[in-house]
Amino acid sequence: MALTPRAKKLVAEVKKGNLKLGDFKQLGKEIKKDHDLALELWSTGEFNPRLLATLIFDPKRLAESVIDQLASDMLRHELVERNQLADWLLANQLTKDKKLASLIPTWEKAASPILRRWFWYHQARLRWTGQAPPGNSAALLESLEKNLAKAEPEVQWAMNFCAGQIGVHEPPFRSRCIKLGEKLGLYKDERVPKNCTPSYLPEFIRIEVAKRE
Repeated sequence: MALTPRAKKLVAEVKKGNLKLGDFKQLGKEIKKDHDLALELWSTGEFNPRLLATLIFDPKRLAESVIDQLASDMLRHELVERNQLADWLLANQLTKDKKLASLIPTWEKAASPILRRWFWYHQARLRWTGQAPPGNSAALLESLEKNLAKAEPEVQWAMNFCAGQIGVHEPPFRSRCIKLGEKLGLYKDERVPKNCTPSYLPEFIRIEVAKRE
């Protein structure tokens, strides 16, 4: 796609220097919604322009076929970039439109690992953002116990995070989530920055529950 002068200027701007995530958010806030510009930025195939694009897409113009293509495009990025793009598109677009949000629960068994990450991360978000759990925790835990150990890295983290949120916010399932973490040992040896909560389920649940007591 041939870029307009405005898009070229933005691409140059986000590619120079060590921009922080807050810088992208501020720039996105200034631009607001500009779907055509977002498509131009996305067409570059580069991480920084695409990260900005996730903030300025118009969710009402994100047809399911477009979402599928965006998810496919993300797989061309290395894991950290892929996850950042996926999580920002989910938070800033897919959860902001009722029609798009209604698609997310259908992606648990999607072929795309990005769509499956969105499914699990969305289920986690329903809990940690204070929304009422949708009453499917028992079914989710059955799936987690069966599939968590063998999931792709980007999906596995979101699944594990969902189990953590269930354990924190739904006491009847807490011991089951802790036992799942102990059994699998996922992220047990992970080193995390100071003041960050580890992803190892028993520790994650213990720390997050203590914060709320």
